Amino acid sequence: MIDAQIPLWATIPASVLLVFGGLLALTGSAGLLRFRTFYARIHAPTLGNTMGCGCVLAASILVFSALSSRPVFHEVIITLLLIVSSPVTAMLLMRAATYRNRLSKADAERDAS
Repeated sequence: MIDAQIPLWATIPASVLLVFGGLLALTGSAGLLRFRTFYARIHAPTLGNTMGCGCVLAASILVFSALSSRPVFHEVIITLLLIVSSPVTAMLLMRAATYRNRLSKADAERDAS
């Protein structure tokens, strides 16, 4: 347990960021279940979960900066990796699906003739 008290000026914004981040992640996960096509399904979790994790990391920066009485930027590296890796992964998955669809259409046309 943490023995130090978190100041009120850090507690309230961190709580709001945590709740907002959780709601964004939940929205992204609900979009994964709701949408029908692969392309729509990959869009919602990529945006929702990236923004949700960003809010959680911002809350972590705020709380640990307040507890240590100095700026803490360790989470900035995690945030940068998350912002870079999640959209790149989604783009690579979408390109692979497009390539696969193109190959399956070409195979179907070749088999039909």
